[in-house]
Formats: sequence, structure tokens, C-alpha cells
Amino acid sequence: MSSVHLNGRTVPVDAAPDTPLLWVLRDHLGMTGTKFGCGMALCGACTVHVDGVPTRSCITPLSAVQGKSVTTIEGIDGKVAHAVQAAWDKLQVPQCGYCQSGQVMAATALLARTPRPSDADIDAAMSGNLCRCGTYARIRAAIHDAAATLGGGA
Repeated sequence: MSSVHLNGRTVPVDAAPDTPLLWVLRDHLGMTGTKFGCGMALCGACTVHVDGVPTRSCITPLSAVQGKSVTTIEGIDGKVAHAVQAAWDKLQVPQCGYCQSGQVMAATALLARTPRPSDADIDAAMSGNLCRCGTYARIRAAIHDAAATLGGGA
């Protein structure tokens, strides 16, 4: 038995150390907002924050997050996260929505470290997050909107 510091609290986990964090979150802890996309860290649907860094949970073993703080879409909080979520809603970013938890996690991490992102910053930070519906223009606009709301936008 091990434990994970998840969304601000420590929770016990009965899983092998090499179990991908994605499956620990979804199957053991009921955090189904984190999605399975490709299983190879190529699409970003499984993005969570580990100590504030966007991390692909599909290839991250449970053992790699011991002693670290994991945040999922269910636990994301704070002014940056709220600004991103409000911009996503305001600009109606999602179509199918499947990739959106990973997109929001990546965008929130970007704005936490780069309050005034350029289009190039956004493209670089979001490049590993695929959207099958092609809402990239709305994603970029929402990130700029959230930055403006936070006082960092152009």
C-alpha cells in the first residue's frame, strides 16, 4: 500500500509501483476527468500537474509521484485556473470536450509561469495537446483572454 498527495490531500493507493498514474487516478481513485487518449504521451488528454508541472499521466508510474503533489482537473484551483475555466466557457472552446481537461491543465500551467504569453509561447506550451475537433484558434484566444483577465494579457 502506498499513498499519493492528490488535490491537496493524501490518499492511500493499493497499486503496484509501476502502474501508470492515469490508471491509478481513474481506476483506483475515481478521478475520471483525466482521460486516456493514446497511452504514449502523444496527445495530452491525460495531462495532470505534478508539483505544478504538466505531466502525461499515461506514462508516469505511480512510483514517480511519491512525495510529490498531483493535481487533476477535479482539483485545479486558484485565480489562474478560474480565469482559464471562465475563458474556456466564455469563448465556447470545447466541441466534443474529450481533450479539454488536458488542454485546461496545460493552459493553466503556461499562465502560471508566463503571465503574458505570445502566440509562440502558447503554441509551444500547447503543442503536445491534440484536439480532434480542431479548436486550436479558440484555445489560443481563450488563453489570451485568461491572461488579460489576470492582468497579463496584451
